Amino acid sequence: MPQRFEGKAALVTGASRGIGRAIALRLAAEGADVLVNYNAKAEAANQVADAIKALGRSVRLVQADVGKPADVDRLVQSALEHFKRIDVLVNNAGITRDTLLVRMSEDDWDDVLDTNLKSAFLVTKAALRPMLRQRSGRIVNITSISGVIGNAGQANYSASKAGLIGLTRSIAREVASRSITCNAVAAGVIETEIWQGVPDAAIETLLQMIPAGHKGTPEDVAEAVAFFASDAAAYITGQVLNVDGGMVMA
Repeated sequence: MPQRFEGKAALVTGASRGIGRAIALRLAAEGADVLVNYNAKAEAANQVADAIKALGRSVRLVQADVGKPADVDRLVQSALEHFKRIDVLVNNAGITRDTLLVRMSEDDWDDVLDTNLKSAFLVTKAALRPMLRQRSGRIVNITSISGVIGNAGQANYSASKAGLIGLTRSIAREVASRSITCNAVAAGVIETEIWQGVPDAAIETLLQMIPAGHKGTPEDVAEAVAFFASDAAAYITGQVLNVDGGMVMA
């Protein structure tokens, strides 16, 4: 595999499983040293760290709730102490608390917005300081097609992911002159743990909306992230790339 990230350091939030895991491993496979952030899945995070070490890359494992400012400061400081720089930031941490709006509690709303949107604000703000000094950097936010078209039963999740798109474009405008890009990948129906327990009939109905006819994989999303994080995307910023099998076409 080409070593597009040799000598570079990446910070990936929510990297213990699913899409975050695939992103961390893809960047490491192409030469990056990686800080693996997790909140609650310590065993899974350790497995990711071991896999990165097996690829011959340096890895830092940091437990942090990225919705909390103190944890974010500790996370970014750890990356700088260990790697001396941050070249790639991937804001991937996210949760769901799905229910119809009339049944949604304020805690359901706050927890999702804090984890999915506020975390990206906090981590990006902290990571931008070294990137601005370096006059280089790549920021990639993992959003969702739910943030593009909305989804019944996901008012909190859709709002957080739509907000992430607006945040992406605002950041892109603010830092482009410093050779820092900020883009987003909108994930479609991706084969992760979130689909466990969903009735087969519901999944079949969803698949009928996807021209490709099947779910995507975390590696499909990681491929798009690796492109945005690479030098090949140096003149691309403020963009949203749907990785969804053609489900959303606009």
